[in-house]
Amino acid sequence: MNVLIIVATEGEIGPFLRLPEWQRRGTDVLVTGVGMVATAFALGKKLATHRYDLLLNIGIAGSFDRSIPLGDVVCVYQDTFAELGAEDGGDFLDSDRLGLGQPTFEGLHQGYPALNNLLKCRGITVNKVHGNDAAIAEIVQRLDPQTESMEGAAVFYGAYQLGLPAIQVRAISNYVERRNKANWEIPRAIENLNGWLRAFFNL
Repeated sequence: MNVLIIVATEGEIGPFLRLPEWQRRGTDVLVTGVGMVATAFALGKKLATHRYDLLLNIGIAGSFDRSIPLGDVVCVYQDTFAELGAEDGGDFLDSDRLGLGQPTFEGLHQGYPALNNLLKCRGITVNKVHGNDAAIAEIVQRLDPQTESMEGAAVFYGAYQLGLPAIQVRAISNYVERRNKANWEIPRAIENLNGWLRAFFNL
């Protein structure tokens, strides 16, 4: 199986890249840079010249759901461009309501043993991560997401356009709240994420 792993930063996949075995698995790694624009550009450029059986988007993420322990690895099966639309006073009109196309896309959440024990989550993709109580309350009321990233929906969008299967797996590094780096668990999240990658590829 020819797999493209898509990740925003090399730091999120560093432990996996240090394994000599991964290069013998028909696997490529695409480090896109942070954000949906960088991801869309890098992924489009790659897929213009290469064909893959599976797109695998990995990384860390924030969680709106405090029942998910920090460091846990989850499968995001649905992701939405949360900011794609227009404000109308206190109302938000998403791209679907504006007739500009769908904002929500779905990926795989089964079919691979390494996915079986992962919590299946709904995610949002944003340019500006949430750190304001009023904005957090608004997005929870509007979309009720469990996770937040800056890239996921861009990968699902590209997969949808090309008819490719895609998986998004994230490790929870922090809860979505006012910015407080003292509460973040990035090293644990990265360790667990890379452990999951090893399991996915049987390494």
